Order: sequence, then structure tokens, then C-alpha cells
Amino acid sequence: MSETEAARQAVRQWLEANELDHEETAEGMFSFSLPGERKLQTPVRLDIGPHALGVHAFVCRNPDENHQGVYRWLLEKNLRLFGVAFAVDHHGDIYLDGRLPLASAATDDALDRILGTVLATADESFNTLLELGFATSIRKEWEWRIARGESTKNLEAFRGWLEQS
Repeated sequence: MSETEAARQAVRQWLEANELDHEETAEGMFSFSLPGERKLQTPVRLDIGPHALGVHAFVCRNPDENHQGVYRWLLEKNLRLFGVAFAVDHHGDIYLDGRLPLASAATDDALDRILGTVLATADESFNTLLELGFATSIRKEWEWRIARGESTKNLEAFRGWLEQS
């Protein structure tokens, strides 16, 4: 069995062992979602190439505002990450992206570590990214809901700074 096929098999087994619904959209290309708390789901794609495992995870759409503040925060956060880094695509959407050597990346321990990093980083970063890049929209939504007596349950994470204004 080739190194590439062994890696594909290792990823399939890891996904099944962790009970993650997944799709192999092409040979060696796996799509699935990691469940979180703040960010309820983080869509992930793993690409197995001849020499590397590519990790691509969607974190947040293009911020509405404060791009400089958002990008600075992302770059500072990159200094502390393992195996992945924040990146921005041509639409301005924010991803976690990485490429790891195939020989060492397609093991249970390595997949646990890299996908754990993806999940923890996306989940822990989500509310901060929303605060930095979507504050005006969140504030408008909050005020609209308060004025109409609507539930603010899904905005509770932002209550502190929303009530200060």
C-alpha cells in the first residue's frame, strides 16, 4: 500500500472512530464538520496529496467592518498556533489553513492534535471575530430585538458590551 493510500485509510478510520459524518468528495478529499460551542460547527476539508495533508477550515465570513483590527488580531493569534494559521481567501472570508508532512500527519495522534487545534481555535476565536468585525450589525440586531421584546438568547455572549452603550 502506498503512503498516500495508507494516509487515506488512516483519515477514514479516524473520522469513523470519532463518529464524524463525512463525505469523500474526491479521492483523498474529505469534508466534514467539527461540533463546537460558540461556533456550533466548523466545516473542515482534508486533502491528501502525494507529500502533504492539507487542512482547510472555514471560520468566519468577510468582516463587515474594522478589517485592520480583525487582521491584526488574526496575525497575532497566528504566533501561538500549531500546524495551522489564519488565512483570508479572495472574498475576504477567514479560514484556518495548514499543510503537514504526510508521513507524520496521518496518524491518530497527529489528527487528534491538528483537528483539536482547528476546533479549539475556531471555537475560541469566533465571538472575538464577531465583536471585532461585525459590531455594528450585532448592535442593530440587539436593539431591534430589545425594542420588539424578542429573545436575545443567541446574543448573550455580547451582552456586556452591548449594554454599555
